[in-house]
Amino acid sequence: MAFGVFIHRSDSIYDDSPAEQYQFPSQYLRRVEACVGDWIIYYEPSKVAETRGYFAIARVQQVIPDRATSGMYLALIEPGSYLDFANPVSFNGPTGPVERGVLNEQGRISGRAQSAVRPVSSDDFDRICGLGLADNTPLLPRRDDDVPPLDLNEKQKPFIFEHHRDRVSLTLSRVLRDRVFRRIVLRAYDERCAITGLKLVNGMGRAEVAAAHIRPVEANGPDIISNGIALSGTAHWMFDRGLIGLADNLEILISRQTNDSDGVRSIINKSGHALPPHRLSDRPHPHFLKWHREHCFKQ
Repeated sequence: MAFGVFIHRSDSIYDDSPAEQYQFPSQYLRRVEACVGDWIIYYEPSKVAETRGYFAIARVQQVIPDRATSGMYLALIEPGSYLDFANPVSFNGPTGPVERGVLNEQGRISGRAQSAVRPVSSDDFDRICGLGLADNTPLLPRRDDDVPPLDLNEKQKPFIFEHHRDRVSLTLSRVLRDRVFRRIVLRAYDERCAITGLKLVNGMGRAEVAAAHIRPVEANGPDIISNGIALSGTAHWMFDRGLIGLADNLEILISRQTNDSDGVRSIINKSGHALPPHRLSDRPHPHFLKWHREHCFKQ
């Protein structure tokens, strides 16, 4: 097993869904197979507009031939392992590339940096993940009955270095994943409720909005930004209980089982649609919206 870097573009022509699968040609088969059972880092090239650089991690579960496309394969991602970085990491750091394995003996960037799939050393993996998961400017949750208080003195240790093996095992607690998910969702929505359009901050500087999973974690929903939406307390309560839902075009749907439909309409923003993030790839994915309509929304 080995760590790897997988290049993925938000406008990719491949059949990629970073939290679920990664499509690749046969020329990379041996490299991807070497990553099975271990962690990879997703990287978006600098040529992509508003590139995220190194933007997420995931664990490769298995590799299978792509039955739909001859000569192509799929790296299947272990459910629940995908996690966006709280802080996207640029290719170049203060002293050069953060992925030092792309340098040749002369200290220059080699052709390895162009490989869509490439191995990455434990040191480079640790360095990139450390930057990506650093909790520099945390967005703390509300202190209410719905969100358990956090121990702010707790020191998270996302990495466990097992010296008796030739690799690093990464363990990510649910607490850490929730913190990171909250940060990336609130940042994408500018701390504004997508349903009401309100951007409220309490007296302690905390955003009065939650990062809600569209498909819940308990139902195998991934911690990916396109499975998230920023909602204020009342909107979150109604969304979780299926009293409101979203069409694929983000039109806000109101359940006929709602006992005060006029009241619900009064708190919805004037557009009648959920306010989307700026980046197209950050917007709620139709795949997750469909799941919510079929399993949660009350017609």
